[in-house]
Amino acid sequence: MKKLKLQNDVFKMFVANYKEWLDILGYAESTVYYLPNHLQEFFYYAEQQNIKTLTEITAQTIKEYYSSLKERANERRNGALSKSYLNKHQQALKKFKEYLQNHNYKHFNVHLKNETNPTEEKLNILTQAEIKTLFNATAYSHNTQRIMLRDKAILTILYSCGLRRNEAVNLDVSDILFDKERVYVRKGKNYKERFVPINRKNAEILEDYIYEARPEFYQSHLSEALFINQRGKRMQGMSFANRLKAIVQAANDKTIAEKHITPHILRHSIATHLLQHNVDLETIKTFLGHSSLESTQIYTHLLKTIENG
Repeated sequence: MKKLKLQNDVFKMFVANYKEWLDILGYAESTVYYLPNHLQEFFYYAEQQNIKTLTEITAQTIKEYYSSLKERANERRNGALSKSYLNKHQQALKKFKEYLQNHNYKHFNVHLKNETNPTEEKLNILTQAEIKTLFNATAYSHNTQRIMLRDKAILTILYSCGLRRNEAVNLDVSDILFDKERVYVRKGKNYKERFVPINRKNAEILEDYIYEARPEFYQSHLSEALFINQRGKRMQGMSFANRLKAIVQAANDKTIAEKHITPHILRHSIATHLLQHNVDLETIKTFLGHSSLESTQIYTHLLKTIENG
């Protein structure tokens, strides 16, 4: 169903925060996209029933909502909505209840029964050993030395520095401040700039790429971009994703391959590893460029999930 516009500001806030929570916990991009949309659809239904707060939602509300879904026509093909699609709506509410519990919100007491054959996504976080495997794989991720050195530099920026994909795309060579042992992130989320520290090992990886590999790319001297492609142009987001796939393939590790690694998963992984090493939340918040500590605190829940898993 096309996106339905909510009128209730509280419901809007819950949808936005729920999406951020799923994203930070490292769920697959499809989950981060669809589950908040399903929650929004539920809230839209609630608004039509003149429900304005979570406390007004009852088991009967949800039962009637699912009845309306089962009666709704499928917009893409003939017939009713599939069981799989209905399961996703159920999963959206179950996961929303978990979000509320983790934020100590105690006013949503509706019991949600488990679905048969649930299709819940697994959290995709790499272990530190798996990160090491990926770094080692850059020694044979391509048949060209300059590409392999660039692959290693990409891992350094996405994992060791925890940059978002778009932040990595927009990096220029001049943003690597070797003398200050910092990476200057000019185009962060919401246009917020920050400085990310780099240690000696990471600096050496970036030096090898910038001074040995990068000049070997076609017309590299005409571009200010840190990461450039075979045509001498700034690498775009899809190219980063493709190189990650190549590195994973070179690693030849089934467990890593099943985690469907993306730039964002590398960012989630470094945040979790920092927490495991008892780095305080305020430092991690600054490192990641989060606008609020609440966003960073989600990683404490993620760490518990991993430890209990």
